[in-house]
Amino acid sequence: MDKPVHKLAILALIFCVTACSSHKGQQPVNQTADQGAATANPDMIAVVAALHDQMHHWEGSPYQWGGTQLKGVDCSGFVWRTLHDRFNMNMDRITTAELIRMGKPVKKSSLQPGDLVFFRIKGELHVGFYDLNDNFLHASSSQGVTRSSLNNPYWRSVYLEARRLPQERNATITLNG
Repeated sequence: MDKPVHKLAILALIFCVTACSSHKGQQPVNQTADQGAATANPDMIAVVAALHDQMHHWEGSPYQWGGTQLKGVDCSGFVWRTLHDRFNMNMDRITTAELIRMGKPVKKSSLQPGDLVFFRIKGELHVGFYDLNDNFLHASSSQGVTRSSLNNPYWRSVYLEARRLPQERNATITLNG
């Protein structure tokens, strides 16, 4: 997708989410788990746009342990680059073990876009960003940077916990130009 079409797609996403979020009679932000968080909370629009922009830029980048570049990235490298590049969080390279101690725990039923989701795979930690509709973005060792479903039996079986980073919600968000 070229840049003008990409920008139009992001604007269309923002318009759709904004239109949905302004519906009268809508439940407050403390909604049930089966409703989309981004449609109920306009503050999530920018987070979703930043995550989707990052995903568009990185999708298919191969997995490389310790990597932080488009030519190869691991799960914590992808999360770190997203926090750094999209949410302007100035921090040194961070590991999954450090990420899991950041922010506040979140119940799986209360996940919002941008929450970090953690998995335990063969004794090792794996991390990604919760997206929308029970999907998450991550750097998979078999598929590279991709979107996966939390409802997939494999991911459901290795799910560990989720964390919310408050500073991500208040960040100055950067999109690709």
